[in-house]
Amino acid sequence: MDLKSFEKQVAVSTTDICRQIFESRSHSIQIKKEQVAVKNLVRIFKATLKLANQKGFHAMSLRDLCAESGMSMGGLYAYFKNKEELLTLIQEQGRAIVARVMGDQLAGIKDAGQALDRAIRSHLYLSEVLQPWFFFSYMETRFFHAEEGKRAIAGELQTEAIFSGILERGVAAGALAIKDPLLVAAAIKALLQDWYLKRWKYKRRQISVEAYADFVISMVRDYGASKTMKGV
Repeated sequence: MDLKSFEKQVAVSTTDICRQIFESRSHSIQIKKEQVAVKNLVRIFKATLKLANQKGFHAMSLRDLCAESGMSMGGLYAYFKNKEELLTLIQEQGRAIVARVMGDQLAGIKDAGQALDRAIRSHLYLSEVLQPWFFFSYMETRFFHAEEGKRAIAGELQTEAIFSGILERGVAAGALAIKDPLLVAAAIKALLQDWYLKRWKYKRRQISVEAYADFVISMVRDYGASKTMKGV
């Protein structure tokens, strides 16, 4: 599966995300026409991530957001009450998308090797499509208020648990010999983060996301295979 095939399978464009936000928060969003609301949410979403990734979400003011999005203060308040609610809105939807896409992509795959391949590719391709959100989520975690910070940490641990669960299945089936699947899962997560945090580095080296996925998958498999051969 390459990036283009992945994008055709899943609905993860900014418009798709904002439509899901509208559907889940239609009771609190003052604008009731879906087409108008989704269009404005896209403007807010893109402007917020752009400003946050330039100067930091904590340093961004709503006046900055008005200027970048081209919306009035009253227009912004039709969708959220304050910056904390905006943060929650963006983070909730981001985590929901990761959970949904990973769950859908892994559904029905029993073989640990195939599941590992699919999980790594899905996460990398998703982070490629939604790179601004992944970058924002990682870089801003230290500035989140206590509750949002806890939810962000829980989201990362949940992703690690997906990988450790797959590795444990591989160990149980005798396909891998890894002493600490959770530690290896954490290492996989770090490699995935390096892709979306340092995208410029791989672009400069002309490494595609598909090639990077091949590398991560091969490295994990080779590690497990070498341990098996050594009887560890």
